[in-house]
Amino acid sequence: MTTPDIIRLLQLVPHPEGGYYRETYRSSQTIGAAGSETRNVSTAIYYLLEGQDKSHFHRIKSDELWFFHQGQPLEIILLLDGQATIVTLGNDFAAAEVPQATIPANTWFAARVKHGTGYALVSCTVAPGFDFADFELANREGLTVEFPQLAGLVGELTR
Repeated sequence: MTTPDIIRLLQLVPHPEGGYYRETYRSSQTIGAAGSETRNVSTAIYYLLEGQDKSHFHRIKSDELWFFHQGQPLEIILLLDGQATIVTLGNDFAAAEVPQATIPANTWFAARVKHGTGYALVSCTVAPGFDFADFELANREGLTVEFPQLAGLVGELTR
């Protein structure tokens, strides 16, 4: 099956951070979140990156879990304590790949297909549930000021 087939069959659309997605679940239950905002308890999406596509640095106000389904290994780059930490989603456990990863709330992170070829299909769940009001796409200049020691990586993974 080709990447365009997967995009068509799963009815994926372009995501503002890069790649393709489709929301597959939104809890009918709600919860009060930071401030007085109400959010769905949980949400889930399919998410696909192909080739040189990137999920550019962004952050959200909730914890997010990523689950690997198929394709090539996917690197998730988290900016934690002034340094870049890479978690690789995949099925080769002997190569330190993992089938799921957690991104803590308010953490800058990005993702890319490890070798820049093929595709990676994952799912992401967010709790409290995702809302675009909680989504912040990084500004290259601002993130470079915050992480000057990572200027090259920030330049590669921002627009």
